[in-house]
Amino acid sequence: MLSSSSTAVKNLPLKRRLCFLLKLVCFVSSVLIFCEFLIYYVVILQCRWPNVKGGAHMTEKETSVLKAIILADTHLLGEIKGHWLDKLRREWQMERSFQTALWLLQPDIVFILGDVFDEGKWSSPQAWADDVRRFRKMFRHSVFTELVVIAGNHDIGFHYEMNTYKVNRFEKVFNFTSGKLITRKGINFVLVNSVAMEGDGCAVCRTSEAKLVALSHKLNCSQQKPNHSNKRCSDVEKLPASEPILLQHYPLYRKSDAECTGEDSAPPEEKNIPFKEKYDVLSQEASQKLLWWFQPRLILSGHTHSACEVLHAGKIPEISVPSFSWRNRNNPSFIMGSITPTDFSLQKCFLPFESRVFTIYCAAGALLVILVLAHVQLLTPPFYFAQRLISKHKAV
Repeated sequence: MLSSSSTAVKNLPLKRRLCFLLKLVCFVSSVLIFCEFLIYYVVILQCRWPNVKGGAHMTEKETSVLKAIILADTHLLGEIKGHWLDKLRREWQMERSFQTALWLLQPDIVFILGDVFDEGKWSSPQAWADDVRRFRKMFRHSVFTELVVIAGNHDIGFHYEMNTYKVNRFEKVFNFTSGKLITRKGINFVLVNSVAMEGDGCAVCRTSEAKLVALSHKLNCSQQKPNHSNKRCSDVEKLPASEPILLQHYPLYRKSDAECTGEDSAPPEEKNIPFKEKYDVLSQEASQKLLWWFQPRLILSGHTHSACEVLHAGKIPEISVPSFSWRNRNNPSFIMGSITPTDFSLQKCFLPFESRVFTIYCAAGALLVILVLAHVQLLTPPFYFAQRLISKHKAV
């Protein structure tokens, strides 16, 4: 019969193996938790709401700042082109980014500037319902945060693909109409269906432009001074006098991204490629119409997947918001805006870089292989290898 001491010695290798296996599990779990969960907190925690310029001189009406998050081009993959692994990876990244941003930053309102879906332009009713379900899960939010979604060409199709059915389907889910005004804390936001700004007189285009013209008239009348008499404005519903902010998917017309700068602007080989009107950007005619109708103080757009800032008419800034998805960018981001009726301040918040997450996984995998090889004595640990060299040197 074996003694207790000899039994303990016999079981020692097994205990060591189990202990080592437990350590490996803890190591792998820690890497997974950090790369798939904690890294979003580490990165987004560095973002701060920008201060509105001249805060000390603001009136009482301006002291209530609207905190807005603006993102674009989520491109949720569909059933035709979307591989299940690609869906899983990119949708998890966007869900964690969005939910972490909501929890840490607590915005009043979130705007998504179109191309919510990748295959909305041709998806079947069943595929559309599945895409909407996944979107609502990923971009769920509390009652204290409002979510506003704008139509993009991948949601309802390019102009030649767009029809009333697709437009109505999108409007029903997201309560979106072109020419819709959203007023929050005295700030006017104008939502534009830029796909319908083709200018060819199509049914959707005519309806959209008519709503925009009517809204333009209301806003212009509301900005007139009280003592200014205008018969055309006598029966018009008065809106807050704040100059509007234009929100749309397509950027206004510009020749290319050649003048765009920043680490998330278009790659150098793409910057000088001329933009195609009504495809990459709005036409010159449609752009001039929107500027003339609304004279906005700020324009926010998406579509290009890259960042850009341009001035229209030498004074009206337009910010092109990069894609929110790893599928379109290695360094996705969103815009944080502190907005009052008369002023605004914007700040970009970068999300975790996909390449950095991949590098962490590769480094952890290499370390894991080294540890396993060392444990099974196929690889001599550096400390013991050095110790043996020293012993041999002394013996000589």
